[in-house]
Amino acid sequence: MYVGHLLPYSMSDSNTTEFTNPSTFILLGIPGLEASHVWISIPFCTMYIIAILGNFSILFIVKREPSLHGPMYYFLCMLAVTDLILCTSILPKMLSIFWFNSREIDFSTCFTQMYFIHCFTAVESGIFVAMALDRYVAICNPLRHSTILTNPVVAKIGLTVLLRGGILMLPHPFLASRWPYCKTNIIDHSYCEHMAVVKLGCTDFRISSYYGLFVVFFVASLDLFFIAVSYMQILRAIFSLPTKDARRKTFQTCSTHLCVISASYIPSLFSFLTHRFGHNVALHFHVLMANVYLLVPPMLNPIIYGVRTKQIRDRLLQLFTHKKT
Repeated sequence: MYVGHLLPYSMSDSNTTEFTNPSTFILLGIPGLEASHVWISIPFCTMYIIAILGNFSILFIVKREPSLHGPMYYFLCMLAVTDLILCTSILPKMLSIFWFNSREIDFSTCFTQMYFIHCFTAVESGIFVAMALDRYVAICNPLRHSTILTNPVVAKIGLTVLLRGGILMLPHPFLASRWPYCKTNIIDHSYCEHMAVVKLGCTDFRISSYYGLFVVFFVASLDLFFIAVSYMQILRAIFSLPTKDARRKTFQTCSTHLCVISASYIPSLFSFLTHRFGHNVALHFHVLMANVYLLVPPMLNPIIYGVRTKQIRDRLLQLFTHKKT
């Protein structure tokens, strides 16, 4: 039903009609599940609302409480801002597709969306490394924690993580926007995912594909390596503590971070591997997984920190009880 509606936007005969860099692309949403778009939008919209409320609550609580003005909570605020940008970069347009069948997206807007998604995915990974570093210093060198991770150092780490993501991901939209698009402008996706867009080009897109693979493995493997090394040292320090209660309390401060890392890396790696190597997997499953890995972590991260971090949980309870009284 929807494909017929989109025929005027696509090429019915590539031998007689050609276009290069069309003014708009057409997003199909979730191909094969068009009839269920309204129902699919309900959990997606719910996740988005929870992500917005949760991450803004984290930012508000940390800003309001001077006792939370430390490296761990500064990095948590960076993560909250990153999550807000990630989910906001895709959800409003996705919901307009699901609710109003508004499928057109401007050529330049599409590549801007592509850049923000990939840039802040890399930024989030870098923040996880910074948080692992903070836990390492706090547990292995507690007496020097305040002198090592000063506010200027935290700001420099945040800026480095942002610049790394911004520079590494800049070639994605730069290259993709310069390919000639002479086949179709219909994207089999709910947002401008990199490979879904470049596959529409009528030229050899292997440079984009290879660079994408390089960046993913470079960022993921390097960051996971540093996180693993940090936690190996942390675990060694934990097991050397004299009492079982001290080991439990110390490990509990790290388990929250490990839960957040798992909630982010597992869906993203699963989506990436499925997209690259799961050629027999249905297209709608590819698209759903690509949406999940961008929506679930922003929703779960503030919940995990709110539930498992005593300082944030106590401030949140105080906020609500104070409002009631």
